[in-house]
Amino acid sequence: MVSSTVAAEKDHLKKTGLIMLITILNMTAPLSTDMYLPAIPTMTEVFYTSAGVLNFTLVGFFFFFGIGMLFFGPLSDKYGRKKVLLTGLLIYSVSSGLCAIASSIWQLIAFRIIEALGAGCMVAVSTALVKDFFDGRNRRVILATIQSLAMLAPVLAPIIGAFVIEVSSWRVTFWILAAIGFCCFVAALFMKEALPPEDRFQGKVIGSIGRLFVVGKNKIFISLLLIVALQSTVFMAYIAVSSYIYIDFFNLSESGFSIYFAINAAVLMLGPILSIRLGDKFPISSIFTVGFVLCLLSGVAVVLFGKLAPIALLLSFIPFSFVTSMIRPLAINTLLNQQNSDTGSAASLINFGFTLMGSFGMVLGTLPWPNFISGLGIMAMVCSLISLVGWLLFKKIATPFFG
Repeated sequence: MVSSTVAAEKDHLKKTGLIMLITILNMTAPLSTDMYLPAIPTMTEVFYTSAGVLNFTLVGFFFFFGIGMLFFGPLSDKYGRKKVLLTGLLIYSVSSGLCAIASSIWQLIAFRIIEALGAGCMVAVSTALVKDFFDGRNRRVILATIQSLAMLAPVLAPIIGAFVIEVSSWRVTFWILAAIGFCCFVAALFMKEALPPEDRFQGKVIGSIGRLFVVGKNKIFISLLLIVALQSTVFMAYIAVSSYIYIDFFNLSESGFSIYFAINAAVLMLGPILSIRLGDKFPISSIFTVGFVLCLLSGVAVVLFGKLAPIALLLSFIPFSFVTSMIRPLAINTLLNQQNSDTGSAASLINFGFTLMGSFGMVLGTLPWPNFISGLGIMAMVCSLISLVGWLLFKKIATPFFG
C-alpha cells in the first residue's frame, strides 16, 4: 500500500501545490471576515443599521460555516473529496459575488450565509485532505506549516481591506473573495481524487451524515475537542469587537486599526512553527497545561492593563493568541489520529467545534459589557480557567493517548 505522503508526491499538483491549495482553502474564514472588518463602522451608516444587526454578517457566517462543515465533510467520505470540494468552491465564489452587489443589510446577511456554507465545505475537505495525503510526523509538520501560512490571511486581510476601502469601496473586498474562490476552483480541477471508491462510505446519504455521531461517540476525541476549542470563544470575540475597540475606544483610524490587528495576527504565525519543535521535545499533555496557564495570565493582563493604551492591549492579548495558535495544530493532529476511518466526518467535527465556540464568543463579545476590553479580558480568564481545570481532570485519561 502506498503511503499517504508518497501519494501526495504523485498528485498532479505535487506536494508543494497541494500544500498551497490546502493553505489557501484554510484561509477562507479569516479572509471572509477580517478583510471587511475596517469597514464595519462605515457599513452601519451605509445600510442605516445598528452594530448589533451588522454583527449578524459575522455571527451568521460562522454559524453556517459550521453547518457547512458538518454537511459537506461526511459527504466527501461518500462521494470523494474532489467533487464535493468543487461544489463548495462554486457556492463560495458565486455567493461572494452576490455579497458585493447586496442592496440591503438583510440581503448581505443572506448571501453571507450561503457563502459560509461553501466556505465550510472548503475547510472541512481541506482538513481531510491533509490526512489523505500526509502521514506520521510529516502530517504534524504539514498541519503546523499550513496553519502558520494560513495566518497570513488575518495579517494581510485588514491591511488589504483598509487600502481597498480608502481607494474604492467595501464591496470590492467581496469581489476579491470571489476571485480567490474561482482560482481555487481551477486549481482543484487538476487535483487527483484522494479517496478511492473502495474506501468510501457505501451506505445512503443520510447514513454518511450519521457517521458524525459515530465519531462523536469517541470520548477521547470529543473531550479533547471541547477543551481546546473553548479558546476559540475568546479569540473570535476579539475578532468581533477589535474594530470597535481600536477605532471607537482608542480613536484610531482604519489604517491604524489594521496595523494593530495585523501585528497580533502575525504572532499567530509563530505558534504553529514552535509547536513542531515543542512537540518533538515535550509531552503534548505538558504543552497543553502550560499553555492554558499562560492564556489565563493573558486574560488577567487584559483586564488590568488593556484600557491604558492600544499597545497595552496588544501586548496583553498577544500571549493568548500565540498559545492558541501553538496548541491548535497539535490538537488537530491528535484528533485525526484517533480515527482510522470517517476522516471527512472527523474533520467536520473538529472544525465545527472550533467554529461553534467561536460563534458563541462573537455573541458574548458584543454583549453590553462596561467596555469591550473588560469583557474580552473576563472571557479570556473564564474560558482559560475552564480549559485548564477540564484538562487537569482529563489528563489521567489523556496521557496514555497524547504522551
